[in-house]
Amino acid sequence: MHSQRNSKNGLSCKMVLQAVGKVLRKSKTKPNGKKPPAEEKKQYLEPEFTKIRVVDFDLKELVVLPREIDLNEWLASNTTTFFNLINLQYSTISEFCTGDTCQAMTACNTIYYWYDERGKKTKCTAPQYVDFVMSLCQKLVTDEEIFPTKYGKEFPNSFESLVKKICRYLFHVLAHLYWAHFKETVALDLQGHLNTLYAHFIVFVREFNLVDPKETCIMDDLSEILCTPAPPPAPLPAPSAPTSSPSPSSQNHVTER
Repeated sequence: MHSQRNSKNGLSCKMVLQAVGKVLRKSKTKPNGKKPPAEEKKQYLEPEFTKIRVVDFDLKELVVLPREIDLNEWLASNTTTFFNLINLQYSTISEFCTGDTCQAMTACNTIYYWYDERGKKTKCTAPQYVDFVMSLCQKLVTDEEIFPTKYGKEFPNSFESLVKKICRYLFHVLAHLYWAHFKETVALDLQGHLNTLYAHFIVFVREFNLVDPKETCIMDDLSEILCTPAPPPAPLPAPSAPTSSPSPSSQNHVTER
């Protein structure tokens, strides 16, 4: 039932929203707003940061379609939630994402251009691009003809393609946050939430094939680290088994879119 969308979003929305609110309320320190030098661009891959999460269980369990829920309803609920959370995440560093610090919408070796409704290609600053993304997403998710909330109202035939469009744009924003503003995110002590939000989003879009892998491949190194469930702890040896000593551990081209 469309009217129950917000209540059916389940554990994922509730847990992440609670975590966001708690972390944002306690974050007082302001970063300096300077862009990290090129050699620090992938600071987000360092183990000391990738191990920090809000939750520590398999996120795939949260994205699988429940048997009693319609697919389009599930896509609508999760897409709306991801839009709200990614918008909130970006807002925490928005004062440091300016036309001077981010003169283009970049992520890794990619520059994103904005295409208007007529298909006109425009190179814009990152804050302009994000504003276009969030304005478009807001317009779509609040349109009753596209994301219906009233009982008996059908989803349009174009619904899946519009969800894919929203998710592709939201991925661009997440990628830019890691590439250009991870240093500020760490200064605000929000990397745990960003990691969890990113992993949850990637697992979701993979589950329903919502974003072309060619689009997300620029962040595959991070995705594989954050989206691979941690192996279960090794079982304790049986009381009668002799313990053995531990063995030694083993040890740019720019794209335009």
